[in-house]
Amino acid sequence: MPEAIGEGRGTKVPFQIIEVDGPSMVPTLYHGDWMLVQYGARVRPGDVIVLRHPFQQDLLVVKRIAERREGGWWVLGDNPGAGGDSTVYGVVPDDLVLAKVRGRLRRRRPWAEGEGQRSVTAVVSWALGAVRPVLSDRSASRRLRAR
Repeated sequence: MPEAIGEGRGTKVPFQIIEVDGPSMVPTLYHGDWMLVQYGARVRPGDVIVLRHPFQQDLLVVKRIAERREGGWWVLGDNPGAGGDSTVYGVVPDDLVLAKVRGRLRRRRPWAEGEGQRSVTAVVSWALGAVRPVLSDRSASRRLRAR
């Protein structure tokens, strides 16, 4: 992810497109997907957000808000096996939350060797499923309690 998203050269942008790097949000977001993020949006439990890592603030991460706790937000990845969420670094203060993820564009899989051109049906099928909003998952706090 870019180092300083939404804060380039003294100007603030309300929306930005960012590439996903890593598996922590599978199946919502896959490595290589693109996400549309909105800065300054109100966040609540269930939302997918971009935040600065609490211990390494030059690192940006994407997580889902599970619940509000004293001192900030408890965030979890949708892929529990990937780690790197509040179970490791605790509560995330409000000032580290940068943006809310509004949508994603799934990358197209590479062409197979010798496959030649893809059929129109395959391209249309990809296009219909590639662009999707990223919605709040209200079951996030239930998943937290189940851990």
